Order: sequence, then structure tokens, then C-alpha cells
Amino acid sequence: MDMTTHDIPTLFAQLGLDNSPSAIKAFIASHKIPADLSLAQASFWTDAQASFLAENLKQDADWSEVIDQLNVMLR
Repeated sequence: MDMTTHDIPTLFAQLGLDNSPSAIKAFIASHKIPADLSLAQASFWTDAQASFLAENLKQDADWSEVIDQLNVMLR
């Protein structure tokens, strides 16, 4: 059973990004996604990051809720 905490800092770590509060704030401030583009299609993700986001949303996996939160934060 996966006992990982699924929150924004842990998602950033999972994506290989700096997950400090200041780094998350800076990332959100400097990355925005147009309303007509899916989160995983944003140009700033690596192929691996985009795949992780898309697959977890598609499967409605444990990460889905926090990925949805990130999606809202980037709009």
C-alpha cells in the first residue's frame, strides 16, 4: 500500500522539482497555462513529467487530487 503523502510539496518532489515553499511559490508565479491547454500539455514539463501527470489523471490515481490542485494554481 502506498503511504505517500499526496500534497503539493510531495508532488513537486515526485516531478523532480525543488519542493521548498519559496521554490513552489516561484514556480507558480512564473508558469501559467492557458484555459484551453491541458496541464500535461504545458511546454515547461519534461516528457517524463508530462507523462506522469497525464497518466495519473487518466487513471484517477492517488495523485489525481493534488494534480488537480496544481492545475488550478497554474491557471
